[in-house]
Amino acid sequence: MRPGPAFSASLRASRPRLSRPPASRTFSISHHLRASNQIYTSVRRPDDFHTYLLLSSSSRTPLITLWTTSWCATCHVVAPLIKSMVESGVGEAEGGVGYCQVEFDAPDIMSDSLSTQYMITSIPTLLSFDAGEAQVQTKVADGRKMADRAFLEEWIRNEARRHGSRGGGGPGIFGGLFGSWK
Repeated sequence: MRPGPAFSASLRASRPRLSRPPASRTFSISHHLRASNQIYTSVRRPDDFHTYLLLSSSSRTPLITLWTTSWCATCHVVAPLIKSMVESGVGEAEGGVGYCQVEFDAPDIMSDSLSTQYMITSIPTLLSFDAGEAQVQTKVADGRKMADRAFLEEWIRNEARRHGSRGGGGPGIFGGLFGSWK
């Protein structure tokens, strides 16, 4: 037996009305460029390096590496300078970077072929990775350039602009002749 229309109407009237709160979330498909820089602990094992590289690739954030040794006097000047610049936010407005120091003379690093794979031929070397690939065209192996704060600031900003586009750091080898791939 079906309830009559009077019963259905009284049932509807006795139910509490649920009001929905106004939607306060905004939705955007545009890319938010403001990101904070990440500073990782020094790399002494290849597994740590590969972990940082994967974190960088998955977040589409370039990874800046400084290849050093314990006996390098220039490294002891350059490493704190680069770290302080990354900590102070250089490159965050362009999308952010990850930074780590690779201890080239650590036993596990020396026994692995990381330095050969990424063509590290002198110490210190500043090398950026984007989308898991070494950006050898922007590699810096000149200690005097690395000690120049203005040069470093511009270099970090250019690397931060990549965001997984691999070659988007600056005008590139052809000076922007072929335009942007974005």
